[in-house]
Amino acid sequence: MEKTPRLKEKYQNEVVPALEQKFGYKNIMEVPKVHKVVVSMGVSDAVQDPKALDSAANDMAIISGQKPIITRAKKSIAAFKLRAGVPIGCKVTLRGARMYYFLDKLFNAALPRIRDFRGVSGDSFDGRGNYTLGLKEQLVFPEIEYDKVDKIRGMDITIVTSARTDEEGLELLRLMGLPVRTE
Repeated sequence: MEKTPRLKEKYQNEVVPALEQKFGYKNIMEVPKVHKVVVSMGVSDAVQDPKALDSAANDMAIISGQKPIITRAKKSIAAFKLRAGVPIGCKVTLRGARMYYFLDKLFNAALPRIRDFRGVSGDSFDGRGNYTLGLKEQLVFPEIEYDKVDKIRGMDITIVTSARTDEEGLELLRLMGLPVRTE
């Protein structure tokens, strides 16, 4: 039998009761939960050098444990020398156990490795309880070896929750272990 992710157990045993108490949910199905995590990486130099995209996709596969899909340009933009249909990035959507393992690694290993890190901003919610944060480099993840990195690339991480408000989403992620800056 497969072992339950540590973060999922924490969600079921600690986070759900705390959210029920704070927001007064009458039904267990009202309690917000994390649906999916989308990790995306834009590779601007892929227009001139298609091999750069392979390297970025390889890094993302190592970080997420899942093969990323290649994203393509929707429109042509002459100023950026970009044509529609040209590969310009990659993304991966994590659900289930992989999602919990990734979030556990992000909260407890990657974010604390950022230089001068005092917590993430609590303002990056979209109004419906979904949270997005950007990382400036892929080196904060423990699996990435510094010597094998050809170029430092940033990435966007979107955590999609079933929370109806930003306050519920913030409390959910804070209880799950997201280090939120208190100003």
